[in-house]
Amino acid sequence: MDLYGRLVHDVLFPGFEAARGRPTVGLMRDLDRTQWASADELHAIQSGLLRRLVRHAYHHTPWYKARLDERGLTPDDFRTPEDLHKLPLLERDHARGSIDARTSDAPPFAAVTKVTSGSTGQPMKVSYNAESRHWRDATRWRGYGWAGYRPGMKALHYWGFGLTVPDRKARWKMNLDRALNRNNYVDCTIRSDERLAEVVAEVRRFQPEIIVTYSQAGAYLARHVLRTGTRAWGEIPVIVGAERLLEHDRQAITAAFGPTFETYGSREFMLTAAECDAHDGMHESMETQITEIIVRNPDGTTRAARPGESGEVVITDLHNLAVPHLRYVNGDIAVQRPADRCACGRWLQRIGPIEGRTLENLRDAAGQPVGGTFFAVLFLYLVDHCLSYQVVQHADDHLTVRVVPIAGPGKLPAAQHQFIHDFCARYVPGLPVVVEELADIPPGPAGKRRLVVVEPRA
Repeated sequence: MDLYGRLVHDVLFPGFEAARGRPTVGLMRDLDRTQWASADELHAIQSGLLRRLVRHAYHHTPWYKARLDERGLTPDDFRTPEDLHKLPLLERDHARGSIDARTSDAPPFAAVTKVTSGSTGQPMKVSYNAESRHWRDATRWRGYGWAGYRPGMKALHYWGFGLTVPDRKARWKMNLDRALNRNNYVDCTIRSDERLAEVVAEVRRFQPEIIVTYSQAGAYLARHVLRTGTRAWGEIPVIVGAERLLEHDRQAITAAFGPTFETYGSREFMLTAAECDAHDGMHESMETQITEIIVRNPDGTTRAARPGESGEVVITDLHNLAVPHLRYVNGDIAVQRPADRCACGRWLQRIGPIEGRTLENLRDAAGQPVGGTFFAVLFLYLVDHCLSYQVVQHADDHLTVRVVPIAGPGKLPAAQHQFIHDFCARYVPGLPVVVEELADIPPGPAGKRRLVVVEPRA
């Protein structure tokens, strides 16, 4: 790290966080210590936070009081993470419909409200208190730190972006913050050869010390670099997320840039797990969440997945007291790992790989690939009107955008129809688009709804 980078790391970043009233730096120090804690200490941390969460949820949210009462349970029945099975799963549709009933009537109240990107096909609003937000920030820095990323480093973020343009003041503040922290954001949605060449030129110009990217976007860029022989830099660690990292994609990214580190998270909980330099699964963020991998039995009951077995990801946010999420089923599938010590020396439990999050790439009118992830961004703006969605590119290249309107089929406002058409015209110009309103979009044979379905050309 150069002199300016050290200035940001040692002075500007801590100063900015303190000026904003955020205890990020102190929490980062705590996490730096607990990442080396024993399995017993980590279990004790989770147990204490879980007891606090269940007590608060029982006494201050109608939803969880009713769930415990109908089962004859009290907060005293929850002592350790192993007791979570006594609670029902919080399915996504229940989470959407129970936000008011799960909102606490006592402090701490919600300080942040976001809309999920809808990578499982059902976007929703999520709120959490300041404590949860601070832990999320600190946890992200720790996970990214395993790849070598520290505040002050030159970072190229090859990521997807929304359409909303902030007002002039907000845009000025955003650009200033990015400039001071040396964060360069490049849109990864368009993946034509021309656009990929422009991104390569930007890597050469900016000379990042770290790259943060969507998994599939990074792989497309890496394969372009290898195919064109345009690598002109040394080792640049790459942090990938948002989609599953396939092994051949990892190999391409590593060959084109440098060591590759997989992460797993969501807007509901931020960073759930991240890969260390042992590259043997992803360490769970145990101090902030409890992550379960569960398997549904034919009789409707559930059980914990065995090591090496795939199951549904179920998450409990230990610090969100404003709108508790206990045993939230996020719609993803992951592989359970043994509860043993990692080669890196950490006892933080591991999961991975994540299955079912890779979105297919569409074709534009010229046959060039376009990242299907951008439709998740589209539905950030339709969350108040649609329950779920699916995009199908047919053999003749035309698109069908299937939506399930909240008000029912045939009741999606005309303005939202136009918004979908305008969005597609921007990112996949020249393709005919049909918007289809349905009562439901059933999942596929594996129980996972495919958000982007691309039929082979005839």
